[in-house]
Amino acid sequence: MRAVAYLRVSSESQVDGNSLAAQERLFKELCKSRDWQAVSIYREEGRSAHVDSIKKRPVFQQLLEDAANDKFDAVVVHTLDRWSRNLVVTLESLKILAQNDVGLISITENIDYSTPQGRLFIQMLGGFSEYFSGSLGTHVRKGQGERARGGRHLGGIPFGYRSCWSGKDGQRLLECDPEHPGGVHQIEDECRAVRELFERYARGTATTASLAIWLNEQGFRTRNTKRLPTPDGGETVGPRFFTNASVRVILHNRFYSGIVNHKKELFQGQHEPVISTELFETVDLAMRKNSGRSSTIGRKSNRDYLLKGLARCAHCGMNLWAQTYKNGNRYYREHRASRSHGECPSKGGSISCSIPDEQIGKMFSSIVLPDDWERRVLAKIVHQDETARIIGERERVKEKLRRLGKAFVDNLFDDVEYHRQKKSLEWELESLLIPEVDAAKEAGRLLADMPRLWAGATLQERHHLLTTVLDAVYIDMKGSKSIVSVKAKPAFQAVLGVSGSNRNSSLKLMAR
Repeated sequence: MRAVAYLRVSSESQVDGNSLAAQERLFKELCKSRDWQAVSIYREEGRSAHVDSIKKRPVFQQLLEDAANDKFDAVVVHTLDRWSRNLVVTLESLKILAQNDVGLISITENIDYSTPQGRLFIQMLGGFSEYFSGSLGTHVRKGQGERARGGRHLGGIPFGYRSCWSGKDGQRLLECDPEHPGGVHQIEDECRAVRELFERYARGTATTASLAIWLNEQGFRTRNTKRLPTPDGGETVGPRFFTNASVRVILHNRFYSGIVNHKKELFQGQHEPVISTELFETVDLAMRKNSGRSSTIGRKSNRDYLLKGLARCAHCGMNLWAQTYKNGNRYYREHRASRSHGECPSKGGSISCSIPDEQIGKMFSSIVLPDDWERRVLAKIVHQDETARIIGERERVKEKLRRLGKAFVDNLFDDVEYHRQKKSLEWELESLLIPEVDAAKEAGRLLADMPRLWAGATLQERHHLLTTVLDAVYIDMKGSKSIVSVKAKPAFQAVLGVSGSNRNSSLKLMAR
């Protein structure tokens, strides 16, 4: 009889008794004792037997196709749950084997599918396997909930941390004496890099792409545990270069601020945080704002506009749309379908792109910093009254957000008005940061060189300069038909506050 083995483990950490090597050894011993011909071995690693489709298990699917092509007479598995824990998959696969006169033998259960009794019994065991797998999942989810409530991490440990425990041969060994709070401890150089990511993004002087490049240049790599494709068509597991997506995963992870997140519930973690809650909230607001733009101002837009993503209505504060008409004229306009309310004085208004574009160009090409700008900026940043004012303003805005949420729950606002006011308060909170000296100096050096950079830049490059420095450009489309103020990112506010102009520019920096 021609026999093949199907060997499967759901993870690399399976104990030796269920490892691929042990399953292969038992298969060969069985073939030798029964004088069978061991034709082939099908190995499937890291695949669960609980999936509801044969297609999700490629090696398993190939085995069934080979069975239909008369390549063997029997399949040997270590236990039935190595074959399948899903009753639908079990019945479907056994039907394929039966149609092609291929038997299924389980070494542990001592089952031979070639007999009528074995056929009945194997279907019953398939049902039990599915029940056990579902029951196990319920208990696992319950345990995860209790673990989260206790402030301990769930799933993979994020970049910057390491478990105090190690696993080997199915045993857990404590490596740290004593165990750190939460069972994890910080990796010093990785945590410094994580803090740098959050601080740079909060300043508004970095993108996820530039942060990924910086991490890779510093020699850091991801904690990849998933099977990813390789150029030669294979799969690999292991550290990878950071990408935009992997940086966003870090910036979205509340674990770094000391919080454990489970099923949208937040619990105070036992582990030591890397960043403050305030810094995480600032970055979270900035990321949601940067990803929530309309299609005309998003990455997929096939037209470039200088104030794309920055132009806002001076009256209601909502984003303006950019549009090019068939005659080639370009406008920033209030799009009625995107407004959260219908009472804005600029409802239906528009302005030719050339007007605000020329104004903002005049401002940026004429920026001049005084010789003592660093001293004046430093004095402004470290002034205790200014720091206390910003902290007080943040608390005031947070309280307004809290009251707004309560009013919405009490049905005092409709949905659109609530989201309009909420977005406005979140924008305000994002700008209320205590500037850092290093960030302000970096911003000052960029602004000092701005006229030269602006003169030689393309439209796309000028737009990038604007989004680096500014959060918003407020335009009055019905009254003055011009820009009335600009809102700088936190790192640039103090520097712009002491800057001047080598020509007459009427633009005003919006007060915080």
